[in-house]
Amino acid sequence: MSSVEHRAFRIAQMALRHREDALDSVQDAMLQLARRYAQRPREEWPPLFYRILQSRIRDCQRRRAVRNRIMSFFGGQREADDDPPDPIEAAADPGGRDPSVQLAQGMAMQALESALAALPGRQREAFILRILEGLDVAQTAKSMGCSEGSVKTHLSRAVHSLRQSLGDHW
Repeated sequence: MSSVEHRAFRIAQMALRHREDALDSVQDAMLQLARRYAQRPREEWPPLFYRILQSRIRDCQRRRAVRNRIMSFFGGQREADDDPPDPIEAAADPGGRDPSVQLAQGMAMQALESALAALPGRQREAFILRILEGLDVAQTAKSMGCSEGSVKTHLSRAVHSLRQSLGDHW
């Protein structure tokens, strides 16, 4: 669990754009995996975990959509989409890297996160699981609850969209 904790948090944060919701989703997914699937072989855990995590993310998005509709009906303010950045995460790396390299990498990462956020959910999920998490097609299909052909289609479309939107950064 500790080996995927940070990456899972980044996945949830990109999807939900809210730090606390992302933390809750990852924690819930890890607890559910431990409670229900601890007896399963270790190699089955990654696709199961990511499937549970995606389910938690979708649940949170649905709750947020309902809450926003209700609040707008009563004239309330919508929730902010993003919390202010964590100052520790945003702090410069003391490793002595060239600031221009850090800036370029930061801009590229921001562009990737924005482009990923703009993708349809299934394409984003396929890209994150296959490319960023390194799951194979079968594991990704099991995690997403679809066929291997669907994974390949979603990934292909995601890569095509990202190439178009990222241009220089790709």
